[in-house]
Amino acid sequence: MSVARSALLFVLAALLEIGGAWLVWQGVREHRGWAWMGAGVLALGAYGFVATLQPDANFGRILAAYGGIFVAGSLAWGMVVDGFRPDRWDVIGALVCLAGVALIMYAPRGG
Repeated sequence: MSVARSALLFVLAALLEIGGAWLVWQGVREHRGWAWMGAGVLALGAYGFVATLQPDANFGRILAAYGGIFVAGSLAWGMVVDGFRPDRWDVIGALVCLAGVALIMYAPRGG
């Protein structure tokens, strides 16, 4: 599997997990109701499935790397959906996390 396909799977997983959590948040905190919460639960379940499509068979490695995607994706989601404006420390932190993703997932490994 190519790095590009793996990265695309991470982005899809982030959309599902962050979007699902946002839908649950909207249902509970913004009182939008059970339909929003139900849609969120379905999206969160789909996230769990998408994560299994990564090429590496090590659950811990995939979820550790995904954590960096989640951090950067959450900030991006907040910008697009909620009008959040990250400060320079948010951006630097997200870049550090993405560097960690690259090291964990894509660094050359000896046999």
